[in-house]
Amino acid sequence: MAFEADSSPVELLPLLRRSLERGRLGHAYLFVGAELDALKNAGNALAQGLNCLQPPETAADGLPLQACGECVSCAKISRIEHPDVMWVKPESMLRQIRISQIVRRHDSPPRVVHDLVYQKPTEGQWKVAVLEAADRLNSDAANSLLKSLEEPPPQTVFVLLSTEPERLLDTIRSRCLQLTLPGEGAAEIRAAEMDWLAEFAGMAAGEERGLFGRYRLLGNLVKNLSEVKASVVDEMDQAAQENEREEVPVERNEDERKASVESEYRLRRAGYLKALQAWLRDVWLHSAGIDGGLARVPSLATEASAVGARLSPEDAMANLRQLERTQGILHTTVNEQNALEVGLLKLKL
Repeated sequence: MAFEADSSPVELLPLLRRSLERGRLGHAYLFVGAELDALKNAGNALAQGLNCLQPPETAADGLPLQACGECVSCAKISRIEHPDVMWVKPESMLRQIRISQIVRRHDSPPRVVHDLVYQKPTEGQWKVAVLEAADRLNSDAANSLLKSLEEPPPQTVFVLLSTEPERLLDTIRSRCLQLTLPGEGAAEIRAAEMDWLAEFAGMAAGEERGLFGRYRLLGNLVKNLSEVKASVVDEMDQAAQENEREEVPVERNEDERKASVESEYRLRRAGYLKALQAWLRDVWLHSAGIDGGLARVPSLATEASAVGARLSPEDAMANLRQLERTQGILHTTVNEQNALEVGLLKLKL
């Protein structure tokens, strides 16, 4: 199996490079960005750099500053065949990273994270555990990983990749050096999200931006989200049935199933708010007089221009901050509809 993203040599992030130049290699990194493939490239680059056999450039203490991308070690890491580098991905049915992938259990895969990090390196100098979409760690897996981050094994580096770092436990984030990849990118907006966003932008740009209009949009959003949750439940049930037909062992735990449904639903719900955030960013660009070529949602540029023309840059930025607060609140136990209602009503349009 080969590395799925672009596996060509990638230079390390400037901040990470400066840390290595000073001999300050952290035990855990959180790579954050909008595109998972870009994060995977960065994780691959770090894993290659730490174990490269012929690095073109090194720090004073010998730490590689860049991988050659051609030696036996680099090639093995790109093919995901290096014994000292492990990639952990969310499992297909539950779309979560489960504790059985971190700690050995009866239903664990042939190799788990603890098998790697609590043994000596086999071929390389450093053991590297890369957790792809780390925001999909379930609670048990997250708590187990936290114990390893609190008392990191020697010669071990954890690399967490996340497009939604706010979903990670604060205790995990606090134990990682967070590095945001340059270039924010633009997450794909799904058709249902785009339909709702177009209606919202039309309301904001037109004459129906009052209280009644916002409540109508709130009702539409809640209806869409209800359909999203029902779809997630159907998909999880179908996946479970397919696993049964294929005789794949799956732990029968109703609480875990509900948690999996909720986790996937929250991810898709976030898509609606991220779509709105992208358009509100376009509004801010127009209010600040910045080139419209940077628009995230060019199909709604007319509406963004109309709203931006009557807002100050400060008010437009306040909208973005309000939406961030709403997203954060939704990750707590607060009532979902109340959080969405307050969030939409506080926007300055």
